[in-house]
Amino acid sequence: MRGRIATRFAALKDAGRGGLVTFLTAGDPDADTGLKLLRGLADAGADLIELGMPFSDPMADGPVIQASSLRALGAGMTLAATLDQVARWRQENSETPLILMGYYNPIYSYGVARFEDALAAGVDGVIVVDLPPEEDEELCLPALDAGLDFIRLATPTTDEARLPTVMRHTAGFVYYVAIRGITGTAAAGHEEIGQAVARLKRHTELPVAVGFGLRTPEQVGAVGKIADAAVVGSALVQIIADHLDDDGRAKDGLVGAVLNQVRSLRRSLGTAEGSNL
Repeated sequence: MRGRIATRFAALKDAGRGGLVTFLTAGDPDADTGLKLLRGLADAGADLIELGMPFSDPMADGPVIQASSLRALGAGMTLAATLDQVARWRQENSETPLILMGYYNPIYSYGVARFEDALAAGVDGVIVVDLPPEEDEELCLPALDAGLDFIRLATPTTDEARLPTVMRHTAGFVYYVAIRGITGTAAAGHEEIGQAVARLKRHTELPVAVGFGLRTPEQVGAVGKIADAAVVGSALVQIIADHLDDDGRAKDGLVGAVLNQVRSLRRSLGTAEGSNL
């Protein structure tokens, strides 16, 4: 039986357009607001959703997403609470793929065996930034055995010799990190991205999603013509930060501002929000 991620990418291919993948940190800036945002993403136009697992010491995230993790942790968000939030959302949305993204420490602390709870909650895949292929037995293989897609990152420095190792147990899609550096700090050129996607396609039949450095509808629209999907995270998280009061509480209009930007990003791919492809 084909999972939600494969089903969605097949539908996008049939529709002849690139997909929109949105990233938000679970529980940012608080659990209630985070759940409202999660509930609104698909209707606003997100084809796939990445939900960040809050963690205090990220390796790949820039200051915008780092701050969102600290806000979520400060509001009491945990991995268990994240899975509970996903389960509540999944009761209302049975079709949109959802991927957990983050670092191994929260999963290790929660317990790898218990992490099968993610599948029961309705998670479709996981991206763990700091677990290389050499450590596949730690989480990747158990996740695959349980039915969770394990999605790998490929970067501009992943050379031809390394790519087969990176791709060996990758499932769902390949996430191409378009810049050398941390999230939200730079942008790659379209020609460079096109060459990288073509190179990856020589090594895998999986869809390729491009992220890190995409902020505007124009960038997303251009990448949607090159890759199978475009990923936007920091730009959305920044809108959250811009709609907090002096005490860090959500202002009226925060949810609407984020979802309006998702609608703009989706329109850049040639379809209106809520069109279901």
